[in-house]
Amino acid sequence: MYLAIPSQPDCASAWREAVRAIDDLPGHEAYNVIIDIVDPVANTGSDDPRIAIVNDFLLPYDKSVETVANTIFPLQYYYRYGAPEFFDRFSERVLAKVRKNCRWSGYYFERMFNVPRVTGGTINQLWEIVERMRKPSVKANNKFELSLFDPDRDVDDSPYGGQCLSFLSFKLLPGDPKTLTLTAMYRNHYYTEKLLGNLVGLGRLMEFVAREAGLKVGSLTVVSTHAVVDQPKTKEVKSTRAKLEKMLADFDQACANPALAA
Repeated sequence: MYLAIPSQPDCASAWREAVRAIDDLPGHEAYNVIIDIVDPVANTGSDDPRIAIVNDFLLPYDKSVETVANTIFPLQYYYRYGAPEFFDRFSERVLAKVRKNCRWSGYYFERMFNVPRVTGGTINQLWEIVERMRKPSVKANNKFELSLFDPDRDVDDSPYGGQCLSFLSFKLLPGDPKTLTLTAMYRNHYYTEKLLGNLVGLGRLMEFVAREAGLKVGSLTVVSTHAVVDQPKTKEVKSTRAKLEKMLADFDQACANPALAA
């Protein structure tokens, strides 16, 4: 059982086609949804009217595309401090404030670079991948795996599930320079509240790896083992189908005539 979304040119287009396909299904949900994006770093800024429309829809529910993207890759910290220094700066200035307990802050980025070792200390999975990609002696192009699911932290009786992004698999395609691709697997995926921000964040992560390792950015593939077109909510306010359909109509209008959405 799977649902393949036709390959799309950028993140916003992929988001819309995935939502369109799943929203028509019973329960507005599907399993093993496959999304492919040709250029995951194109048109990802808030100046894109399509992204602005989704963002404006999410703000009343204390969400935004940028906030979700930052849980995967904090772009401004990278721009400000560079690599690898920004890992330490992020730990000092962000994790120290937002970590709710000793298990996890809620940032997937934390799980990429701050994995506890059984013997003590931590593993920076992400930077080790970059360094291996840089080495001429590393000939294999298919050995750059990054795990975000942690059985020690995530196997519990929580009724809310826990982490949703489970695994990242980077691949290098032949060429000069080589092309970086990424496949991401999600255990559970909220397509209204999270998907667009997730795609933008994963694209930024790819851009970081490619820049630091001297690679070209290639395609992004996302596998949502369970996906739902959800209704965002807070304690005070909940979305409705009418509001969601209005936002989707505005998005489609922006696609048809970007000048009208500006």
